[in-house]
Amino acid sequence: MQSRSPSAAAASASPTAAAAAVMAPAVGGVEPAVTLDQVPRWSDPDQRISSLSPTAAGSETQTSSFLSFSDPLTGDDAAAGPGGRGASRFPVDHEINSKIYLWRGHPWNLEVDAVVNSTNENLDEAHSSPGLHAAAGPGLAEECATLGGCRTGMAKMTNAYDLPARKVIHTVGPKYAVKYHTAAENALSHCYRSCLELLIENGLESLATGCIYTEAKNYPREPAAHVAIRTVRRFLEKQKDKITAIVFCTTSSSDTEIYKRLLPLYFPRDKPEEEIAALKLPADVGDENGETVIDERKIRIKPLPTGAANSKTPIPALADIPLPDSGLTRRRNSFKLDSYLDPAFMSIIKDPDLRRKEQWEKSAQAHKGLNLANLLGFGDLGSPPLSAAEEYSLHSRYLAKANSMNLSDIAEMKIIYRGGVDCEGRAVMVVVGAHFLLRCLDLERFVLYVVKEFEPLVQKPYSIVYFHSAASLQPQPDLGFMKRLQQILGRKHQKNLHAIYILHPTLGLRTAILAMQLFVDGEVWKKVVYVDRLVQLFRYVPREQLTIPDFVFQHDLEVNGGKGIIIDPRTKHVYQRPSG
Repeated sequence: MQSRSPSAAAASASPTAAAAAVMAPAVGGVEPAVTLDQVPRWSDPDQRISSLSPTAAGSETQTSSFLSFSDPLTGDDAAAGPGGRGASRFPVDHEINSKIYLWRGHPWNLEVDAVVNSTNENLDEAHSSPGLHAAAGPGLAEECATLGGCRTGMAKMTNAYDLPARKVIHTVGPKYAVKYHTAAENALSHCYRSCLELLIENGLESLATGCIYTEAKNYPREPAAHVAIRTVRRFLEKQKDKITAIVFCTTSSSDTEIYKRLLPLYFPRDKPEEEIAALKLPADVGDENGETVIDERKIRIKPLPTGAANSKTPIPALADIPLPDSGLTRRRNSFKLDSYLDPAFMSIIKDPDLRRKEQWEKSAQAHKGLNLANLLGFGDLGSPPLSAAEEYSLHSRYLAKANSMNLSDIAEMKIIYRGGVDCEGRAVMVVVGAHFLLRCLDLERFVLYVVKEFEPLVQKPYSIVYFHSAASLQPQPDLGFMKRLQQILGRKHQKNLHAIYILHPTLGLRTAILAMQLFVDGEVWKKVVYVDRLVQLFRYVPREQLTIPDFVFQHDLEVNGGKGIIIDPRTKHVYQRPSG
């Protein structure tokens, strides 16, 4: 490992001086190596909340972004979800916390044993972490060419050449698709674990890693950070005696903010943080290695009962057991095989296979019982209800994909858009039924856009205004689609929805709403308020809080014959006609 530069040695005296050294311009165009004593340690008390003295406030303005971490547990966390409540799955461990660092900068500027390079299967320079090969020199690319590539989720090690580190560990992150969300999570988790395993196998103790994903592979940033942090935590729980430092490196303000918010969930520094983190952790935090758990794929093995292990009666060989027939039960009893059957394993409550069978039976029963809805043209409503954890997982996958896509084409259709607030200050979402052109609309992209637009609203009580004006002229989605959309939006949407104001309802729409109350969700759809005229709508939502299409005004005049209202042709304001 290279020796410290003079500026690095001088800066180690204090955190402020260390930060100044890191931020200082390099002499001669070469960035100085940064040692670990210059990097903020996660367990340091001064990393909780910035507490600048008046005299030092001006000098520390530039460095406070990485010298102090704001407390992420005092506000709402987007990662919070059902299933996180209860006993902490990541208790306070001061020894582990002392090995964690968070640093804003490229990992290859750090003087550590190894740095991680996120690359592709060919290990070529063009797809590696930007700037790494330039800093390391041509020798790195030459050695990478001799390795024969690397598979996704795996890692390979080379020398570091001109870098302050001793070694470079190259790993290949997965491509992300919502359909293969679990596979991508586990592959990314394996990337981090492979890097840590290589570190230990080669007798190294400190590692600096950036975010192992690329924009080209579409992996959402926050889910990727969850995987990275929990995988490192689980690995350190088993191997903390062999590792001295893990440095999470970020190169953008968004990544830095994400890691500041998520680190306390997996590395709580005291009991209050641990208790709050237990409430905010996602439902699925993986197994003992940090990988996603799939119950249906588990191999369930039960040890022999104590009595059977000590029994002197030998277990008969397979060849000695008679072929099954009507006397199977009697023969089983004669060989005492009943003692090897675990009732808990055979229980339909604990066995995922039987639980899945039960879900299929529920689905079949639902299909059978709701044939009437299908016959009436309301669509297939026979899918079984989802649990809270299943709804949360479904919503998270759709939201992650929506945030990674450009959905401007859906936004331009003005099917849904944000309004102002209603008369009691609740946020309002506007839906225009006539703009829902089913024949030329990609429903999957539309659902993603709906999830993305509703996400900031559903955190608090809100209302929906639906303009059904002239919408009966267009084909509308069936109730099966509406039920699926409601499941994707999740239970927070249902809980915080105050009312759905429907303007210009038709008989067909009223019938459909009644069907949704009966077959989809009575609690949500009983919040519908029918409004026949614009002036009635303005009692609930002020006119200035809504952007109303022109054809809605025209439809209102045609339906109501202009009775009782006056519309200003310039401002489109609607006024009550004076009586008499």
